[in-house]
Amino acid sequence: MAVKLHRCGVGWLKLGIHPCWVVQKALDEEGIEYEVVNEPLRDRSAIKQLSGQTKYPAIEFEDGRVYREESKEMAARIRTGKLFDDPVAPAAG
Repeated sequence: MAVKLHRCGVGWLKLGIHPCWVVQKALDEEGIEYEVVNEPLRDRSAIKQLSGQTKYPAIEFEDGRVYREESKEMAARIRTGKLFDDPVAPAAG
């Protein structure tokens, strides 16, 4: 199952502290197929509509569910193989 990674448009910034990169790197390390959706840095209305929050990153599943937590928690869930387990933490908050 492919997912969409909604992240800020600063994809070239690959620092271990950058939240979007932390999650993207975890997806890469676990071999999870994903599509990057680069969102604007300033206008966060699209991510707010999608996830209920204005923070990046967020993962959108094929069935329309959206997963959003702090990047450390997201990366940990990915690395433990539980990304696709139900229930996925709700994004709204």
